[in-house]
Amino acid sequence: MSRNVARLLLAAAVSTLSWSAADALAQAYPAKPIRLLVGFTPGGTTDILAREIAARMQENWARSVVVENRPGAGANIASEVVAKAPPDGYTLLVATNSIAINPAIYTKLPFEPFADFAPISFLGSVTNILFAHPSLPAKSIKELIALAKARPRQITYGSGGVGTSPHLAVELFRTLAKIDIVHVPYKGVPPVVQGLLSGEVAMGVASLPSAGLPGLVNSGRIRGLALTGAKRAGAVPSVPTMAESGFPGFDVVIWYGLLAPAGTAADIIGRLNKEMIRIMTLPAVRERMAAFDFEIATSSPEDFGSFFKKELAQWAKVVKDAGVKPVN
Repeated sequence: MSRNVARLLLAAAVSTLSWSAADALAQAYPAKPIRLLVGFTPGGTTDILAREIAARMQENWARSVVVENRPGAGANIASEVVAKAPPDGYTLLVATNSIAINPAIYTKLPFEPFADFAPISFLGSVTNILFAHPSLPAKSIKELIALAKARPRQITYGSGGVGTSPHLAVELFRTLAKIDIVHVPYKGVPPVVQGLLSGEVAMGVASLPSAGLPGLVNSGRIRGLALTGAKRAGAVPSVPTMAESGFPGFDVVIWYGLLAPAGTAADIIGRLNKEMIRIMTLPAVRERMAAFDFEIATSSPEDFGSFFKKELAQWAKVVKDAGVKPVN
């Protein structure tokens, strides 16, 4: 046998062993607890969704699935943890479109928003709601604009973080309405609601399901001013959309998806994708999320990856048009 042929046979054997090892790893998955990272405080929509997924995965796979909240920096802290985790399928990110927005907001990121992640599946979307303390003398967007023009830089609003979809929705509105209101970033939605009820801020903005907002709006404890999505929500039927409030075409929602570290084996990504599709089509899950007007939509890893890439470009334009200042 020639030396070259021997080398080829050895290389083939090593390759076969490598594929066998990868196969064995994928077939054994999951063999230990899985972490689902959330970039916001407990009680927000991302946290609600992550805990629903974790419970269903745990039931089906008989493995511990733990939701880990790492709030701060517009979800960059949680994203960095996942980006730098071993690509073995045991550390995953329940991401929002903040991950596509942040490259346009933050001058420095400790990870590459697209290259450092492996898309698993799109999960769905939900509208944001702009809400106010009942003491604010504005019961509609029209009245809010008039008040803000009479009191420039005197009205504050809180959001779950710089660069989040709710933050940008209000910044876009602020630009279109030509008003000057002050943003106060928090590390999640429950602190925003607490800040509003205690008088720290006059208004807030968040994804609709967060922190019991539908109940607070319907009870009158806080005032719903407008929804940023294209249509009204059954959870708060009296609250109009921004389009109905004088801004036709206004449509800013939050999307959600599941990401793994780049380099995660395709077989593991495939298993996780099938599991997400199974979970998100369960009648009990659909019923629970529908109560929050959360629109469930799953996808293949490839389609989610293409969507993610387009979102990076689209949000860069939105941030530029809204005149949002970059964060160091």
